Amino acid sequence: MMFPNDNPNADFSDVGGSPTTGSSSTASTSGRNYIVKNGDYLSKIAKQFYGDPGKWKKIHAANADKIPNPDLIHPGLQLTIPDA
Repeated sequence: MMFPNDNPNADFSDVGGSPTTGSSSTASTSGRNYIVKNGDYLSKIAKQFYGDPGKWKKIHAANADKIPNPDLIHPGLQLTIPDA
């Protein structure tokens, strides 16, 4: 079914998606994901991944858009854990 504004030769080169090459400014190409569990806090997560609870600021910086207050994280929140 065609619509009046449909272009069979449409150019979608500027549409975002999962890049197959290069890097994206919105997605981390290094690190891993972690889902916050009940009882977690950033220094506890930092100790788990880095062996140093003082590196919680690294996790906060990587997730500043999701964590406005580093003292308030909630179960189910998906965090990016940067590589050490």
